[in-house]
Amino acid sequence: MDRQEEALKAIVGLKRVNAHLESIMRQDVHRHNLNVNEFAVLELLYHKGRQQVQAIKEKILVANSSTTYLLNKLCEKELCFRQIDENDKRITYIDLTETGKKLMAKIFPEHARVLESAVHRLSDGELTQLRFLLKKISGLT
Repeated sequence: MDRQEEALKAIVGLKRVNAHLESIMRQDVHRHNLNVNEFAVLELLYHKGRQQVQAIKEKILVANSSTTYLLNKLCEKELCFRQIDENDKRITYIDLTETGKKLMAKIFPEHARVLESAVHRLSDGELTQLRFLLKKISGLT
């Protein structure tokens, strides 16, 4: 098999794996009345703390209009809140409410177990190698 054919097969394989993992994540977060993007925002805030709206948009890879809608939904659910920067009114921060923190403290450990089980067939070394290769493909190494 030549390189081009091998590359195409690898990319198709990556797309299938991505679809499978998305399905697992979607089912898991849906149990908590969240969608994958809502969970991604909550997870980011849970692990990294207060974030500017722009940083959230960049880190979870959604469009500007979708980010606003997404944050509005999370604020309506009282899982996060907006805070205007005192020195620069153009900057808005988003942070978890106490309810959001409690929810993530409850559901994140189980979510992590669900995701870990999705790659249970890989050894520790293979997981490390996979992370390296994915970073290499994306140009992050």
